[in-house]
Amino acid sequence: MNCSTTLARKRVHSSNIPLVLGLRYSRTSLLIPKASARGRRHWRSRTSLEPFAMMEQLKEVRDGYIIPIILGTPPQVVQVYMDTGSDLTWVPCGNVSFDCMDCDDYRNDKISMATFSPSHSTSSVRDLCGSSFCIDIHSSDNFMDPCTMAGCSLSTLIKATCPRPCPSFAYTYGAGGVVSGTLTRDTLSVHECSISSPSPNNNNITSREIPNFCFGCVGSTYREPIGIAGFGRGRLSLPSQLGFLQKGFSHCFLPFKFANNPNMSSTLVVGDVADISSQEHFQFTPMLKSLMYPNYYYVGLESIKVGNFGVAEVPLSLREFDSHGNGGMLIDSGTTYTHLPDPFYSQLLSLLQSAISYPRANEMETQTGFDLCYNVPYTNSTSYTNGLLPSITFHFLNNASLVLSEGSHFYAMAAPRNSTVVKCLLFQTMEDGDYGPAGVLGSFQQQNVKVVYDIGKERIGFQQMDCAAAASS
Repeated sequence: MNCSTTLARKRVHSSNIPLVLGLRYSRTSLLIPKASARGRRHWRSRTSLEPFAMMEQLKEVRDGYIIPIILGTPPQVVQVYMDTGSDLTWVPCGNVSFDCMDCDDYRNDKISMATFSPSHSTSSVRDLCGSSFCIDIHSSDNFMDPCTMAGCSLSTLIKATCPRPCPSFAYTYGAGGVVSGTLTRDTLSVHECSISSPSPNNNNITSREIPNFCFGCVGSTYREPIGIAGFGRGRLSLPSQLGFLQKGFSHCFLPFKFANNPNMSSTLVVGDVADISSQEHFQFTPMLKSLMYPNYYYVGLESIKVGNFGVAEVPLSLREFDSHGNGGMLIDSGTTYTHLPDPFYSQLLSLLQSAISYPRANEMETQTGFDLCYNVPYTNSTSYTNGLLPSITFHFLNNASLVLSEGSHFYAMAAPRNSTVVKCLLFQTMEDGDYGPAGVLGSFQQQNVKVVYDIGKERIGFQQMDCAAAASS
């Protein structure tokens, strides 16, 4: 499809039109393990109309896929991460006033410099203390608390007539990331591309403006240099505000070798199109729902198979929740690498070591922090992904399986040298595995896989796919 523009859409109360987004990305550098868990939330604290397409740029930068969104009057473009592991959509606000602490690694990243200025938008307003979004962002047990914090009188609390703005919030992510800001409403601009015709040359692009989209206007962060588009199940998430949450969504991430290719786009489908008509090739597993963390996407993992060498049985915590809602495996586009709990993670490493006879690349393990690196034979007639290392297959509940695509488990860390190439296993151990999810399926392992979030039927589907071929067609 040749349509291409930029992102984002909010609920239009009279419309349930599904969205098809073309997502383009580029990669800068491979992230080492210590900083790779940016996207995790901090676990402690109808009949559809003709579909249309919105073609968006989705870039893979360091540790996540980013989307440009258009906000304000006149419009301003800001880059944000796509994150299925959180709800809030937020953008950096202010020009020189935006402050990102402990973000030295991103200082030279031009993408992190884009900010939104509410003072330059004639349609920008603060959200009110009595709105459902304000109540949600403060996670209050009493819906009157945000207005009480805003200084409203008891009489206005009882009548729900307090005009005061929603108090400032703090939103916390995994690996210690924190953002602080205010809830804001503004116009979200949408570029729509009709896909009613099967012709790949259909360039019928239209635009519309959606007022009163609610997002976080963030002035200061800790370890969070770029905004986030939350794709979780909460009311603040982007699909929820679009009105398409129950209709589901899907994505197909291009492999890293297509980084910086302006002619290749991943696809993100939001709405009825995500509920695919041809499902015989998909492996569906039940979507588990945690009572403690109901807004995120969990599945149950039963085992991991290493080639034909053996099967590692997972602990019960990866298949179900405990009485507090901890456990399960989180599907998270905002976490780079797959995380598994010990001692299961160590058992998987042992199984891989017994199946691989190539010499270990100990120096690369020390340099990168990855746990398993090998010197793999390489010649001009072979590629980086030549099948010399065993496959890794995830087996989920309901007999669903996912064979990880080549290059998404063992990845070449540098150019070939002396007829060898160093490949490392891009998995990590799960810290604090007894609290929150027991494991996480990261975005790196979702390359060349179509993932369907069928929320209406409470299931998640996987299918190996050549995402580049799918995008080009």
